[in-house]
Parts: sequence; structure tokens; C-alpha cells
Amino acid sequence: MEDWLRDHPDIRMISIAVADLNGQARGKKMPVAFGDKALKGETRMPLSALNVDIWGDDIENSPLVFDSGDRDGVLKPTERGFIPLPWLQAPSAMLPMWMFTDDGSPFQGDPRHALNAVLERYKDKGLSVVAATELEFFLIDDSADTLRPPRAPRSGKRRLGGEILSLRALDAFDAFFSDLYDGCQAMDIPAETAISEAGMGQYEINLVHGPAMKAADDAWLFKNLVKGVARKHGFAASFMAKPYADFSGNGMHVHFSVLDENGDNIFSDGGPRGTEALRHAVGGCLAALPGSTLIFAPHANSYERLVPGAHAPTGVAWAYENRTAAIRIPSGPPVARRIEHRVAGGDTNPYLMLTAILGAALIGMEDQIDPNPPITGNAYDRDLSQIPATWATAIDLFETDEYLARVLPRQLVRNFVMTKRQELAEIDDLSETERTDLYLDSV
Repeated sequence: MEDWLRDHPDIRMISIAVADLNGQARGKKMPVAFGDKALKGETRMPLSALNVDIWGDDIENSPLVFDSGDRDGVLKPTERGFIPLPWLQAPSAMLPMWMFTDDGSPFQGDPRHALNAVLERYKDKGLSVVAATELEFFLIDDSADTLRPPRAPRSGKRRLGGEILSLRALDAFDAFFSDLYDGCQAMDIPAETAISEAGMGQYEINLVHGPAMKAADDAWLFKNLVKGVARKHGFAASFMAKPYADFSGNGMHVHFSVLDENGDNIFSDGGPRGTEALRHAVGGCLAALPGSTLIFAPHANSYERLVPGAHAPTGVAWAYENRTAAIRIPSGPPVARRIEHRVAGGDTNPYLMLTAILGAALIGMEDQIDPNPPITGNAYDRDLSQIPATWATAIDLFETDEYLARVLPRQLVRNFVMTKRQELAEIDDLSETERTDLYLDSV
């Protein structure tokens, strides 16, 4: 890491950042000359900072605050190392961190540690996970009281409808996308294809498959990059689940497969259907889906996306090559056989999302959980068990779910429940405009 700084003598400022439960970056900023302390893993920050609400306020009655004296934890660099922040005016870099306690133990309220613990369970079985995310976002002009797409720089026109897979819609913002791809290259984020989506001013970029922890890091960093580059170009970008009531919302789909010690895909049987391990992983994901919904849909606005006929799943079902199902098995070469989990919104925390999905898949394989038969046709027309339709229901199910109790630390479950109950109580006092403004900037 010291070599990176020597190779980038233009860097003037360093940010150290850790993801809180809502996926927000919390940390400190300092001149590069004072970065030695961060590099040595000696930077301290309150443990409670990882457990604040969407406004950044302490959680009332949290044991992490006054009951414990609001104790500090220790931030240590992740294996990611320094990355540039190309949207800032002063040459700057971020050092991603994760939180430990004073005795050197991982802080159980850190979502990155939760994912690492699940991946270690795979490793103990001689397995590893490769994953990729597909991230949808809106470009938005938020300078007026009503949200609308930004004007295209060359034509001055606004894109007022969905233009699925329109190259014209991409070309209209070519300077933004060029800067975005340059930023991805500088930050080692493997951005692949970009497409125009069904929503008004909506786009999607796919990230390439890689080790699951790097995939989570990439998704978290990508969200920060997109929002930063958009502001640099004079408009906003948002991963808010549903900014426009009459258009589809933002999802964050996840593709994953599991490799054995020889690097072979245990989901592949050489044909289109996949192995028993794949079906058991699907069974685990479906069994844990109701209790996991709070992770996939963590905010009040999230539930406006999870409605029938809006390109987001509502029923607990799986299928082969069917985008109306919650879990899809894509077609393609057998060696690439994988599971696509389609429930999470763009507003999810990537670390918690992958923890819940991969943990459930592992339980499914351990317990040999058989899913119901795959569906065919339109899932919205089927009589299926439904994904929780309200935030309050999702909170209650999350708190008591037997599968998540085998995946997430008890402390993290408690912290997340307290956070969401506080947000639920306070969001009721906000107008629709205030809610939109909150989520537009925060997620």
C-alpha cells in the first residue's frame, strides 16, 4: 500500500471508509501525510458508527452507544488497498476498511465481516464462490421540486420514457459513461456492458464475475463512483428502489456459482438442468427468502418496487430462463451454470445481500433442501407464496427467521432490527417529497 502512494505522488487527500448496515460509507478524511496511522490499522472510530440510521443518527437505546460508553473499535485496511476517487476535485484516494474490536476480533456488527464468515464456511468445505452483480440506476435532474431525467448535453432534450436497450439513450450521455468507465478502470471495478433500461432515465451496468468478496466490494464502490461522477456532470444518480411510481424500479441482481477445489463448477452436470447441488442451493434460497426480504428491500421505498407486473419478483418461486421468477437459472454453456437471485433492489447493502444469499444457498446444500418444481410461464399469474409486501412485516420476519440465525451474527440481527424499527417510526412523519429526497441521496 505504501508503494501505491509512492507511485501516485499527486494524491493529496485520503479517505478511510467502512460500510455501515445501510451500506453508507462512514469514516474520516485526512491529508496524505497523515496516512501512516490508517495504513498501520491504528485508526479508531466508535463501533456505533456502523449502526446508525439512514439519516446518520444514533439508534435510540442501542447497547453500542451509552450503555457501553460509546466504545471505539479499530479500523484496519481490507485487502483492497488504496483506490483513487476520480470524481473529486483534489487528487484523492480511499482506503477501504473493516472494523475490529480492541482484542483484535472482527466486530460482529460489520457487514463485511458477516460475508467473510460465510465465505470461510464455504472454504472449510473446499468450496469457493464466484459472483457478479447487475446494478440498475437512474440519472436524475433533482434541481426542481419534481424529479425528472436530466437534459442530454448535446440535444438539450429529456428522455421522458423507457427506451429498453436503446443505443441512442446511451449515446446521449456518452461523456458521463466515458468518465464512468474510466473511473471503473482506475478503481479496478470490472464493469462490462451498459444498457438502457425500462425506466425513465434508467441504465444498467453489469460487473464481471469474480471472487464473492471482491464482487461485494466492487458493487459498494461502484455505487459511490456512479453517484460521484453524476454530480461531477451536473445531475444526480440514484439506486433508489422506485423513484418514479409509473416506471420500473432499480434492482441489483446477483449471479453466482460454486467451485470445488479443482475449480470445477459444482452446479454443472454438463446439461441444461444442473446438479442436485444447484437445486439444493435454490431450495435454501427460497426457504430463506421471506426472512431475508428486509436485506433485499431495506427501506420504505423498497416495497413500491416489489409489485406485480413491474419487472420485480413478488412470488417465492424459481424457474429456468424466466425473468418473472425470484430465482432464475440462466441458459448458456453448462460450464457457466449458475443461479441468478433477482429480488434485491438497488438500495440494498451488497455485503448483507451476498451474505444472506450465499448463506442460504449453503444451508440448502447442507440440509439438502429440495425446492418446489420450477415454474413456467408468468409468475405473476401463479398462486405462489408471496414475498413480504410491507416493511413492517419484513422486519418482524427477519428478527425471528431460523435460517438467518444460522447465517448472521446475533448482534448484527439485533442492530439491523433496531435500525429499521427506528427508521420505520420516523419515516411516517415525512411527506412523499421528503421521503423521495431522503432516499434519492442516501441509497
